[in-house]
Amino acid sequence: MERLKADYKNFTFKKMFTKEFSHVWYLFVIATHFLSYILTEKLIIPDNCYVVHSRLDDIIPFCEYFIVPYILWYVLLFFTGIYFMFYDVNSFKKFMNFLIISQVIATIIFIVFPTRQDLRPDEFLRDNIFVDMVKNIYVADTNTNVCPSMHVVYSIAIISIWLKQKNANIYWRWFVVVFSIIICLSTVFLKQHSVIDIYVAVALCVLVEIMVYRKYWIKKFKKIK
Repeated sequence: MERLKADYKNFTFKKMFTKEFSHVWYLFVIATHFLSYILTEKLIIPDNCYVVHSRLDDIIPFCEYFIVPYILWYVLLFFTGIYFMFYDVNSFKKFMNFLIISQVIATIIFIVFPTRQDLRPDEFLRDNIFVDMVKNIYVADTNTNVCPSMHVVYSIAIISIWLKQKNANIYWRWFVVVFSIIICLSTVFLKQHSVIDIYVAVALCVLVEIMVYRKYWIKKFKKIK
């Protein structure tokens, strides 16, 4: 994947219509998709949603400490986007395409097959700052539009883009992989999602991976042969 940098020193909004800075439009597109997610979450009535549940959900204990990686997901997502926007425009476009396509498919699923989970605890065994953070997340984020988990989808997108960067430090790449997996696990330990939401998210990511990185994988398979 060719590494292309953009010089933002002389950037103006007018230059967004030029080839050099056309990728900046992705920021506006992804913002509209986040808005669509919020709207579908607020407008879809929980009583009209299908309940997502697995027996494994009942075995997994609630653990409020997972709120730390759950929230740091936003930091990792922001950092990944900004890094590639400045240092590898082509990878940035691929990353944005992955997020946008997965978000479009997920939004269609939320509308056609609305889901919810009833896993959140009614009472908390402990009273600490982490529990307070979880309570705030529960208030801000409803228990609808859970399948697939977008936390998981975006985490896999982050893993995908970093593993393809040969110039990135190998320890950093492994850190991203391990930490992103922990983020995915946090969704079930915080009772934000069912394990089924993770399964569906992984399936969605496989589909989008093929759509976005088809040429990359074709080259990989050719080298193996």
